[in-house]
Amino acid sequence: MSITVLPVVSDASAPPLADDLRAAGLQALPVSQCSMMVRDALRLSPDVVVCWEPRPGPALTAALEALAATQPLPVVVFTQDSSVEAAERALRAGVHEWVAQGYARERLRAVVQLAQLRFARDRERQAALDVLSQRLEERKLVDRAKGILMRAGQISEDEAFRVLRTASMHANQRVGQVSRQVIDSALYGEAVNRAGQLRMLSQRVVMLRALVVADVDAAAAHSLLAVAAARAEANLAALDRLLSRATFGDLLGALKDAWQALAAAVAPASTRADLPTLDALAERGLERADQLVAALEAAGLGGTLHVINLCGRQRMRGQRLAKQVLLGELLEGEPAAQARAAAEQTALEFERALDGLRALPLGTPEIVATLDHASRDWAALLEGRRRLRQAEGRRLLAASSEALLERFEDLTERYERSMQLLIG
Repeated sequence: MSITVLPVVSDASAPPLADDLRAAGLQALPVSQCSMMVRDALRLSPDVVVCWEPRPGPALTAALEALAATQPLPVVVFTQDSSVEAAERALRAGVHEWVAQGYARERLRAVVQLAQLRFARDRERQAALDVLSQRLEERKLVDRAKGILMRAGQISEDEAFRVLRTASMHANQRVGQVSRQVIDSALYGEAVNRAGQLRMLSQRVVMLRALVVADVDAAAAHSLLAVAAARAEANLAALDRLLSRATFGDLLGALKDAWQALAAAVAPASTRADLPTLDALAERGLERADQLVAALEAAGLGGTLHVINLCGRQRMRGQRLAKQVLLGELLEGEPAAQARAAAEQTALEFERALDGLRALPLGTPEIVATLDHASRDWAALLEGRRRLRQAEGRRLLAASSEALLERFEDLTERYERSMQLLIG
């Protein structure tokens, strides 16, 4: 099959390029111009492009760069410009044969074939470079994934690599692909955990402020409020570092705004009358954090992140129930009734989620033991709720909500570091 050539000429001074190509045994396509070269190359799919351009300028360079970017082809340029600068620009733009002051009909076939050979060699070199770059990138991914698994499972480097290799065989994927999954799982898992903490903290700060109003360990509650505020700021800063602004910036910005409004309102000393306003701001913060968590779960590895989200939500529900119980006691009229009704719903959601966590096929002995402790803490919280009108009951509510929070903080981190979840 003959070689098809797209001739490109710029002015009337050009030799009979199409005729000369046919005389050399090459198949000349209709003659094109510099401004139409890319379009005609895409439309006609030649084997080679041959240009006649006595004084090449920026227009030719731009056309050659566009051709290299859209449909790389062997390119020959005949020119009267013998400067080194012009040759350098041409080579950078993707020219394979730059013939200065040397057009000859009898040389056309050899020049075209040489351009094809150089083009093929360049493609081979680029393919080899791409393979090398891919291997180097995979090596970096494997090293990062090994580090994540080593920290998560407290295992050696060799053991971490065996985990990756076994997972890659089971999934019929390259070790680099599995490593990328581990890295993504860790990143999104941390982001879901931190956004979930903000969801919990929105409820916690109102609960702690309610404890101050109810005069239940007020000094300790004041101290915990400062810790909660600092923790929220640290989580927001970490999410700002972890997440793509283009993808999640709007959701994170809305969450920051909601938290700043809540933090500003909860910082001064609060009275009983301030609690409904604080609670409304907390609900807004909870909603914004939930939106971010949902987006992260949808963007990441859904099944893996769902478990972290499910467990992390229990942290929030424990604080939320304590808050709602206290508001039901401290407020009056319709707000109090609404808080008590909401507490019933939160308790039901908590117990259903607890059953769901128990049913997960991820129960290491440590996780099972922590869930057992959490169940006892939950029972204590419910007992404190039942005896809320007594000082001892209010103290039990406060203490058990702290213990429950600690249990589910531990569980969420265990799930986040779970080898099964990281590997997927």
